[in-house]
Amino acid sequence: MCDGYHGQQGGNVAAADAGVRRRRRRRRRRVLDGQPNRRLLAVRGIGFGRNALGGKGGPVYVVTDPSDRDPVNPSPGTLRHAAIQEGPLWIVFASDMAIRLNEELLVNSYKTIDGRGARVHVGGGGACITLQYVSNVIIHNVHVHDCVPAGNADVRSSPTHYGWRTRSDGDGISLFGARDVWVDHCALWRCADGLVDAIMGSTAITVSNSYFAHHDEVMLLGASDAYLPDSGMQVTIAFNRFGPGLVQRMPRCRRGYFHIVNNDYTSWEMYAIGGSAGPTINSQGNRYIAPADPNAKEVTKRVETAEGQWAGWNWRTEGDMMVNGAFFVPSGEGMEDIYGKASSTDPKSSALVDVLTQNAGVLGDPRNDAEETGYRGVNYAGGRTGGGGGYGYGYLGMVYAGGGDQRWRSHSALSLVSSAITVVALGCLHLL
Repeated sequence: MCDGYHGQQGGNVAAADAGVRRRRRRRRRRVLDGQPNRRLLAVRGIGFGRNALGGKGGPVYVVTDPSDRDPVNPSPGTLRHAAIQEGPLWIVFASDMAIRLNEELLVNSYKTIDGRGARVHVGGGGACITLQYVSNVIIHNVHVHDCVPAGNADVRSSPTHYGWRTRSDGDGISLFGARDVWVDHCALWRCADGLVDAIMGSTAITVSNSYFAHHDEVMLLGASDAYLPDSGMQVTIAFNRFGPGLVQRMPRCRRGYFHIVNNDYTSWEMYAIGGSAGPTINSQGNRYIAPADPNAKEVTKRVETAEGQWAGWNWRTEGDMMVNGAFFVPSGEGMEDIYGKASSTDPKSSALVDVLTQNAGVLGDPRNDAEETGYRGVNYAGGRTGGGGGYGYGYLGMVYAGGGDQRWRSHSALSLVSSAITVVALGCLHLL
């Protein structure tokens, strides 16, 4: 009788398990049918983070549960359970969800967190994402916001390891000794510390096609002037839109090599790009729209460094458009071999920034920059720092926008439309 009973129970369990597996397969097929080419993302990387493989070649993991009840023993179906697994894994989401993490999400190597097909929010008053001593991670199409410090708790980092975490800073996405990382088409705002911070020898990083807003210290690349391993750091900041309510650090760099290319800086309160400890900064094809404050027109800031110390640092501006009195203070000897280490993708004309950043942020997100910033599309109004009524190339390659000639504005708008046709052929490089 007992054997028969147990045999029947085992049959019921096996049948139930088979039913669960069938439902998971159907759910996975529904998600993938909505984005049949999503894995092409892994071969379309750009910049210094272009070799990030993410979950290429691995199975798909469908997140079905937004909860985070136990950071040491995460439930199957949660984002934490997916992120800690060993080996390549392509993580997608079954539906829209807001994920409020109780502790930092420790992402293991070879993971793609792919929010396409759903509206995915991480943060919302909880902890956020940490990449510590891992590699080959892609974070794509996710909202990260309102992140707070966490820690003084055990947190699992892999199926076989968990450990004590001290208090975190409250970054949106934190890289600590990480490499081959691509953050693409994300939207980030209002976190306790940085929105994206990369420190302690992190390198081979791209932050692209993303949208930043309503934050003070946006992006820190290098934690300490004294930390020599950051001297090899290489980071690309490309095709992003820096929106309203930002104050400083877009980014703030230490040591290393930084390619800042074809971004749209719609405003800042203190400065846009800062640095210390001799970083090499290569700014190409960006648009810098200075705030109204006459004391905050400078794009650049050498942080806590006397001019005699930074005169030899290699900071250059090439083809950048300066609007509303914005100006970039270059320095260094401009040696091409130095800038070769800070070059990662071919820059496009700054006149195309509207086209290049039109899809910055989470794909499909509504956004009205005109309402938020007072900036309305093709409008290069500003001080005539370059002279003349249109724009011209000023010293060291900066492009200055004039504000008074309405005929020039109309001509520029038409030029942008025609140029956009050309850009369509290039769009596959970063508009995914």
